[in-house]
Amino acid sequence: MATTVTASSRRRAALAKRVEKIVNTTPVSDIHTHLYDPAFRGLLLWGIDDLLTYHYLVAETFRYFDLPFEKFWSLSKTQQADLIWEALFVQHSPISEACGGVLTTLNLLGLDVKKRDLPALRRWFAKQNPEKHVTRCLELAGVDRICMTNSPFDDVERPLWERGFQRDERFVAALRIDPLLLDWPGAAPRLAQWEYDVGAGLSDPVVGEVRRFLADWSKRIGAKYLMVSLPPDFKFPEQNNCAQLMEKAVLPHCREFGLPLALMLGVKRAVNPQLRLAGDGVGRSDPQALQNLCAGFPENKFLATVLSRENQHELCVLARKFRNLHVFGCWWFTNVPLVAEEMTRMRLELLGLSVTPQHSDARVLDQLVYKWSHFREILSRALTDKYVDLSRAGWEPTAAEIKRDAKNLLGGAFERFCRGERPAPGQVRP
Repeated sequence: MATTVTASSRRRAALAKRVEKIVNTTPVSDIHTHLYDPAFRGLLLWGIDDLLTYHYLVAETFRYFDLPFEKFWSLSKTQQADLIWEALFVQHSPISEACGGVLTTLNLLGLDVKKRDLPALRRWFAKQNPEKHVTRCLELAGVDRICMTNSPFDDVERPLWERGFQRDERFVAALRIDPLLLDWPGAAPRLAQWEYDVGAGLSDPVVGEVRRFLADWSKRIGAKYLMVSLPPDFKFPEQNNCAQLMEKAVLPHCREFGLPLALMLGVKRAVNPQLRLAGDGVGRSDPQALQNLCAGFPENKFLATVLSRENQHELCVLARKFRNLHVFGCWWFTNVPLVAEEMTRMRLELLGLSVTPQHSDARVLDQLVYKWSHFREILSRALTDKYVDLSRAGWEPTAAEIKRDAKNLLGGAFERFCRGERPAPGQVRP
């Protein structure tokens, strides 16, 4: 009996090692980030001060001191980073996922974090060439393609697109349309300013102009997909501006251009406005709205991720019913190891390999390093357990099959979904 257990343990250990090696060496297509092509310069955040002033760490820091919010925001980024470092890394052990991510990043970049020497870290980053640092971070993270988040309503970003620039082929655009759908009274005057003939109403001619706007920007940036973050109370169909614009302008546009619409559901904006970007919260969404979209518009492709842990099971079940729905990522507050592992295992068990279990959602370039390092560990464990289950049933996965599966989960399934590709009956794609 002991010999059998030992042999089984050895086989499992060998399998785990093989899976880990394959997952760690499979290139990632990171399908949603807040990073920018290096040509955007100041919009591409990187370095120790940007890591420390990431909004997750800002929110965590305010749990430890009574500094007035307005005083904190009046400080320079370096001063803010000093306070965060002192509160989260010096006065307390940095055990949260956001803090641990900073340390993983620094460690994998070859920096000595044991010294707790923030000025030395700053000196090291100051010596880095930005373009070379981009390449280094992508290589360390094993990422070969990044989807950005690009908004024509961003007054800093828009002029660069209008002028044109030399694109970095590793950075792919995604068209964000939150202001259009969630604040039509504010968006309409801006479209009019940009010479689209729109007014406050949603007449057929106005809808036509909105579609012209979407077409112009989809072509200008080479959009991979369109995207919007929606509140927990989003419903569809409805007679409000959001639902009407989605039905009459956005969905027809996506069908015409063959583009998926990514719905990121469940964000409560400005729960605490004094925290600024760090002040957003989470709420449970109504999956009926997503069901109505998938059922009512079968020719549209929908990407979906939900912010509430309570919504995850319903989302998986819904995706089993609609092949025009692709589930992706552990978003914001779900991107902590406990919840991300639970979600990943649930998705594998309900949806197999037809999901994209993670996107980094990185806002700072260096975060790619830890976010993908941490998630590869989760994915390796989950896959190993599933392959062990297969072995017990007499099915031994080959190395080639494991490589195929890892490729699917780390971007391949997403790419095929975007292209609308599905194997024909009896056809197996590698």
